[in-house]
Amino acid sequence: MSVSCRYAAQCCARQLRASTSVRAVSSSLVQQRIARRHNSTEAAVNPKIAGIVDQISQLTLLETADLVASLKSRLNIPDLPVGGFAAAPAAAPAAAAAEEAAEEAPAAAEKTLFTIKLTAFDAAAKPKIIKEVKGMLGLSLVDSKKFVESAPKVMKESVPKEEAEKIVATMKELGATVVME
Repeated sequence: MSVSCRYAAQCCARQLRASTSVRAVSSSLVQQRIARRHNSTEAAVNPKIAGIVDQISQLTLLETADLVASLKSRLNIPDLPVGGFAAAPAAAPAAAAAEEAAEEAPAAAEKTLFTIKLTAFDAAAKPKIIKEVKGMLGLSLVDSKKFVESAPKVMKESVPKEEAEKIVATMKELGATVVME
């Protein structure tokens, strides 16, 4: 072997030794980062939340359904159709039938939940009403415009009396005709 070949072989050997030690160090650093990341998610869990998760995971299917129903009622979360927004038009006849049944029932006790219906609006106040509907219902601007233009239409259902009165007062100030049912 000539001197240059021997020198090249020694340089290659040194580089190989150095790269394997760098690989070992870098792989151990990567493993430490992964372990730190994994441990950080476990450490961030609130013990109160962990206890609730453990209790929920031990519930039966019927108990879970009861839990969901009571959470929806306590937090005022409306029931959405199973199909999401696509199935909403199909659910409209069932909702109308339920409203008719509710109207036929005797109103012995004072009503606490109301349905708010936009019946008409002043043409000059239309942009203000569209903005208010957009903010209130969380619709896009285009959907809000279509909603207002298709009056009379139900704005909200099962609204507590105080909130319903606020909404009616706000909409009347803007120039809309709103009815609480």
